[in-house]
Amino acid sequence: MKTCLTHLVTLAPLGLAVALAVPGHLDAQRRVAPDSLRMIQEIEPLHGPRGTMVTVYTENLPLQAKVHVGVGATRTGFEALAEGEQGMWGEVSGTIAIPETAPYDRALLIVAFDAIFAPIGLSDPFHVTRPDGTLQRTGRITDEGVECLAMRDGDDFLYTLVGNTEGLSVGDPIVVEARYVEMSICQQGTTLQVIESRPPAS
Repeated sequence: MKTCLTHLVTLAPLGLAVALAVPGHLDAQRRVAPDSLRMIQEIEPLHGPRGTMVTVYTENLPLQAKVHVGVGATRTGFEALAEGEQGMWGEVSGTIAIPETAPYDRALLIVAFDAIFAPIGLSDPFHVTRPDGTLQRTGRITDEGVECLAMRDGDDFLYTLVGNTEGLSVGDPIVVEARYVEMSICQQGTTLQVIESRPPAS
């Protein structure tokens, strides 16, 4: 049986804690270092506009007296808004909303923290899109692509590029305006359909 949480309201019994990123906020912030963490097993969906409700479920985290869940970009802070307990089998389950302050130019991570705010779990990236479905990424073209051209962004996430990629070469620094691609022939990372690209501002 999954334990449920209510979003930013009263926690259900054995509910999960909720924390959302508040850029620049100094209270209850911690640095997120995504090394040697367990992977949060399921988040759905993986992209959408601000306000998207994301379902979170995992049962592989160590048992904790209390668990906090945060949403934020790699190496940025978060603010804890509530706290709760894991289910009797250690499961973590609930739904959280992507903040209205979430950026369009960086991927977000859902992070699980223990009672003293030490990271214990990390999700796959969530990609925040504008209302028209587009997003922006800044990075560098790499030689990692198999079927498609590849790039790494500033947070070291791997993307494969389809669409308007003419003239792009390995080593090029780049800013892309693109759309998230649900399914593609590319074999690595997250696939983006490039609408336009340009060099980063100097």
